[in-house]
Amino acid sequence: MASQAHPEIAPTDTELLQAQADLWRHSLCYLTSMALKCAVELGIPTAIYRLGGTTSLPSLTTELSIPQSKLPYLGRLMRFLASSWVFTANTSTGQATYGLNLQSKLLVDGIALDGDAHQKAIVLTTTSRYYVDAVLGLASRFKDTPPPLKSSFEDLHGATLFEDSVPGSGISQAIK
Repeated sequence: MASQAHPEIAPTDTELLQAQADLWRHSLCYLTSMALKCAVELGIPTAIYRLGGTTSLPSLTTELSIPQSKLPYLGRLMRFLASSWVFTANTSTGQATYGLNLQSKLLVDGIALDGDAHQKAIVLTTTSRYYVDAVLGLASRFKDTPPPLKSSFEDLHGATLFEDSVPGSGISQAIK
């Protein structure tokens, strides 16, 4: 049985540009979680909290003991995370200041909101290479014959998702 070709309607320039922009957004979306991981590893939420809840970039670099030469890169990271609603940003005074919102308050060491522990461990665990490695092989799992009986994570690491530890991986350290 021969397949019948479907006539294609040429997209407008606007539709094509939007489709390309959507593909780029989907392809680069992982950068948000990696930037969040970086902020947690640097201790940015806790540093902002110690500085009174809002701070300038120079004060943040000093608090974090980051060389002043890295200030432009820290600025890019903070602008990116503020545009992703992880932190607040105020640029009305000429010098940008960054602050905590409810989302970033959940990442401050030693703070429990309404009895809830901070979420630092979940961010570090789900952005660890062990979780990312399990997802990177997803396409090949669809082609496996017979189909695997375990999850990608369990098949790769020998432990279930969110288990306390992955043998030999050190992931239990990220959880704690």
